[in-house]
Amino acid sequence: MVKLFRTTAALFLLLSISVAAQQQITVDQIYTGAFRVRQMDELQAMRNTNQYTVLNRGRGENASTIDLYEFSTLKKVSTLLDTKSHPSLPPIESYSFNADESKMLIATNGNPIYRHSFTADYYLYDINAKTLKKVLEQVQEPTFSPDGKNIVFAQNNNLFVYNLASEAIRQITNDGIRNSVINGITDWVYEEEFGFVRAFDWSKDGQKIAFIRFDESDVPQFSMSLFGNSLYPDVQTFKYPKAGDKNADVTLHIFDIKSNTAKQVALGNYTDFYIPRLKWTNNPEILSVQVLNRHQNNLDLIFVDGNSAKATVVLNEKDKAYVDITDNLTFLKDNSFIWTSEKDGFNHIYLYDKNGKLKNQITKGQWEVTAYYGLEEKNNTIYYQSVENGSINRDIYSISLNGKNKKRLSTGSGTHQATFSPGYTHYINRFSNANQAPIYTLNDAKSGAIVQTILDNKSLEEKLKAFDLPQKEFFVLKTEKGVELNAWMIKPKNFDPNKKYPVLMYQYSGPGSQQVDNAWHGADDYWFMSLSQKGYIVACVDGRGTGFKGAEFKKVTQNQLGKYEVEDQIDAAKVIGNYAYVDKSRIGIWGWSYGGFMSSNAILKGNDVFSMAIAVAPVTNWRFYDTIYTERYLTTPQENASGYDDNSPINHVQKLKGKYLLIHGSADDNVHVQNSMLMMEALIQANKSFDSEIYPDKNHGIYGGMTRIHLYNKMTNFILENL
Repeated sequence: MVKLFRTTAALFLLLSISVAAQQQITVDQIYTGAFRVRQMDELQAMRNTNQYTVLNRGRGENASTIDLYEFSTLKKVSTLLDTKSHPSLPPIESYSFNADESKMLIATNGNPIYRHSFTADYYLYDINAKTLKKVLEQVQEPTFSPDGKNIVFAQNNNLFVYNLASEAIRQITNDGIRNSVINGITDWVYEEEFGFVRAFDWSKDGQKIAFIRFDESDVPQFSMSLFGNSLYPDVQTFKYPKAGDKNADVTLHIFDIKSNTAKQVALGNYTDFYIPRLKWTNNPEILSVQVLNRHQNNLDLIFVDGNSAKATVVLNEKDKAYVDITDNLTFLKDNSFIWTSEKDGFNHIYLYDKNGKLKNQITKGQWEVTAYYGLEEKNNTIYYQSVENGSINRDIYSISLNGKNKKRLSTGSGTHQATFSPGYTHYINRFSNANQAPIYTLNDAKSGAIVQTILDNKSLEEKLKAFDLPQKEFFVLKTEKGVELNAWMIKPKNFDPNKKYPVLMYQYSGPGSQQVDNAWHGADDYWFMSLSQKGYIVACVDGRGTGFKGAEFKKVTQNQLGKYEVEDQIDAAKVIGNYAYVDKSRIGIWGWSYGGFMSSNAILKGNDVFSMAIAVAPVTNWRFYDTIYTERYLTTPQENASGYDDNSPINHVQKLKGKYLLIHGSADDNVHVQNSMLMMEALIQANKSFDSEIYPDKNHGIYGGMTRIHLYNKMTNFILENL
């Protein structure tokens, strides 16, 4: 009896220690930043010296500094700017250098416009004289001229030039009007879907400015209420072309600084087209511009004479689906250029001469180049990132310009991202994987060998030990149709193969995207692990249409978004449901944006497989979304009505059987709340029960204050109650 008591007591003590060791991770901890990683903020490689700068943001009473370091030794050379010495300077948000790196533009008091665009106040800092002066108030994209004499910027839809010597401001366009004409700054749809805001560029001698003019007078406009705290809500109205509707008319112009005149460029016989990129070549008289047709399957690279404005097509790319737009166009000293393309079925690096004639395909193979880092011209060595070591990983490579002498520089499975020194002697590598928090190291560019660790997250890793969190398990899932898909799974730490577990599937699934990647993801992964602590398995499967496995795999969804992607999620759930340790009657799915579109479709078309779904900010009808994104994959609704309607969840509401939670921000300028409102109405008219949550005045990211905590607690409770 005594022996039994002692054994029981000892067992109880062990169980108590085990429970204490595995602390429960909470939504509040996750979204108040308790597990935030350390990283190198605003890391910039210098152009003229073998050095780099980092913005060290101060906390509380501590000053912010912009510090200069040596690449070869990592030793701090100096502090370029210390806010303690300039108490009138507001918190630094970003900074940029002029060409000789003697002056900086410091951005402060930023005010967001859309996802990427913002206005801010700018201070000019002379590094040698240590003088600081506020020069611009609430402007966009101020950019030094290459000769260092001027700064061009945008304000109120017009372009201006600020002369550093005289401090005079010259207005170079005069017709900018909100919701009508924009000069040098992209409209909403270009910003969102082509991923850039600054639609102007300096010639290499600082004598000319090329810019795009957007005439959006005839573009339909969208309005949304901003409730705030006023008695009457404000109404925000902006131009938003929905699929099949009128886009802005774009024209290309070149402004000459000396003559103070502008010329419009006659690009050619194009109608209904886009200008997704413009960039001056190394020849100050030649501008490069890319012109894309509305279907986005025909791209011309055009060289424009800066004096005569004559345009010549030097390269053409065609694709049966669409041509991706990138920032990988790089001009060499002789004006030959590097270009990346999917034309052989995988994204690779190509070399063309200055007239656009192909000289060499530099990289080859059934894998994708994912980043082009640059060319070390002395030894004709290119540095790049690719998925050659598996599509879920990223590695850094070097290769000769002739396509020979390829060398893998990175070691360890995961995601490697490089910032190279100006002379390509060293690089700073940011490495992480699903179970390794980011670590920054200095590496030798020739061998890839680690010279020194710069920054790690050991303190975070120590902190996480108390939670005894499970690890992601990567695997390849094969559906009954024989399709092989990348996947990961997070199981409870005390996983028992003899038990039956509910499963929550997460996905995004949009064209070219990737959720199954071997990298540290932070907040959402912590949330998934918190669910595993509550007895759930969390799984993720990248279906057909996702990226980094070649063009054929990615573009199979063309003209029918939501068909194969949804089939793959349903088929993957069936496979997972047949695992011995899974309760197939309790499989849920969730996603955000495109993922919300997918989770909505999954519970409707897969109503015999999924018992629960959460959709955050979903597209519910592709007719409600913008031209550039939607038409890239579906063409227009006038041409492909069935492609729009057959897979839009709003048309399948009568199939709902399980529990469905619909969430949206009322001020979402991207995926309008209209999507969820009309989805709700369709569900109501189909007499279907569902849950919903609208976040007032929140955009597509649904954040601010306690919003993320409320959102993730809402989703957690819905899962606990319904799965």
